[in-house]
Amino acid sequence: MYAVIETGGKQYRVEPGQVLVVEKLPGEPGEELAFNNLLMVVGDEGEPVIGTPYVSGAKAYGTVLGQERGKKILVFKYKPKSNYRRRQGHRQYHTRVRIERIEL
Repeated sequence: MYAVIETGGKQYRVEPGQVLVVEKLPGEPGEELAFNNLLMVVGDEGEPVIGTPYVSGAKAYGTVLGQERGKKILVFKYKPKSNYRRRQGHRQYHTRVRIERIEL
């Protein structure tokens, strides 16, 4: 069984037991999260259930493993012939989640 969930403006294909890194979600390590925005669920028999836009009544549950930050990216602005240069770093916040179960 697997599902396609939507969180943080992105879509992820998830299965029970899978560890997933998503945009920051509220929660402490050990807490359980519920993902309500399931776009598609495929059961064990292989028949897909596709939502319009979401599958009603379907949820995916996960456990927060930790809150972390991503790798640093550099943002560099430059304008030629005017001596304008700006460098700035950014580290995005992420949440590591283990998917426990998917309910239809």
